[in-house]
Amino acid sequence: MKVLVIGSGGREHALCWKIAKSKLCDKLYSAPGNGGISETAELVDIKADDITGLLNFAKEKEIGLTVVGPEAALVAGIVDKFESEGLKIFGPSKSCALIEGSKVFSKELMKRRGIPTADFKVFGNAGEALKYIAVNHAPLVVKADGLCAGKGVLVCDGISSAKDAVNEMMVKRSFGDAANKIIIEECLIGEEASIIVVSDGKNVVPLASSQDHKRVFDGDKGPNTGGMGAYSPAPVVTAAVFKKIMDKVISPMIRGMAEEGKPYKGILYAGIMLTKEGPKVLEFNARFGDPETQAIMPRLKSDLVDLMMRSIEGRLENYSLDWDPRPCVSIVAASGGYPGKYEKGIEIKGLDLVKEMKDVVVFHAGTRSGKRATDGSSTFLTNGGRVLNVTALGPDIKDAIDNCYNALGKISFDRMHYRRDIGSRAVGNVK
Repeated sequence: MKVLVIGSGGREHALCWKIAKSKLCDKLYSAPGNGGISETAELVDIKADDITGLLNFAKEKEIGLTVVGPEAALVAGIVDKFESEGLKIFGPSKSCALIEGSKVFSKELMKRRGIPTADFKVFGNAGEALKYIAVNHAPLVVKADGLCAGKGVLVCDGISSAKDAVNEMMVKRSFGDAANKIIIEECLIGEEASIIVVSDGKNVVPLASSQDHKRVFDGDKGPNTGGMGAYSPAPVVTAAVFKKIMDKVISPMIRGMAEEGKPYKGILYAGIMLTKEGPKVLEFNARFGDPETQAIMPRLKSDLVDLMMRSIEGRLENYSLDWDPRPCVSIVAASGGYPGKYEKGIEIKGLDLVKEMKDVVVFHAGTRSGKRATDGSSTFLTNGGRVLNVTALGPDIKDAIDNCYNALGKISFDRMHYRRDIGSRAVGNVK
């Protein structure tokens, strides 16, 4: 069948890379894609939020499966539009994607369903929020209700920084309408893990566990980003912990959505904090994690297209996935200045050297194809904040980390930035 992958980041490159290996995929398209994806799929010049354009393309090309990467298209209702035209598309409906599109909706749903999460309060104006902060002890977390590309969550160590966060969101309007409502919640303490599952509305198939690194600098310092690296599996998610998460978080959510008339199909991502009281939900997302997907896909032996079709068609009962037991690490090479201002159009060097390395793959995120000024030959140029995801497998987590940094050392572009401690927490957690 023909497959269309929507999106342009490292997550979408990892999905294209895996889908291209499927026996069920005869032709692969990506809209709009990126420089690296162009080596695997035919790029289509349609933006990820142009639902009408994507729908017309899918009908014209008789696409057998559409895979949605970015959350904005899901929240806007792309699945509903495609299904109304008889097209098969992998992802949750608009009403289900609200679990990511509105943090208020998600938190209130968790409260109704008894799913463990941080205590919280919702505010519609800055004055009431500031009064609340004045009489509540920090640390607190301030969250914008709507989509903010992974940057609408501010962890505040003191009352002053919490007030600054409220002013940034509700007075300065730095996040626009996404912060018409905000949530202020207790700051959970513990270790984070990402649990991603595939659902057909009733049955659930889990992917391998993983762990993301959100802060831009080593030691989890600096502002939050879209993610600076990930590894899979997460040793902190033992079999016992995993069972608790499935029993207390995932199953009640899937069951609860069905009972409320919103059967959840597609990817459900749970960001989990492993606290002393047990696993608690930080957030739910309606799509594959980024960069977790880049660390998970190289370990997946099963056919991803088959998995997605089973989800769409309600055939996940008694289905399980086959995994490479080796751990995988993926490290983001970012533009200097990210997550703030950064330059684009800088030549990336060394990618050819990494292609020859065993058990290493580079997923492109913010890149585009270009020409060298010197001789007009083809090259790749930076085109975003997170530029590359350098990814490697290894016999154990330490070897995977070493393989990844060895590959990363062969790549360069002006002002390239990456964390040098990705995966170190996993080394300490291995028993």
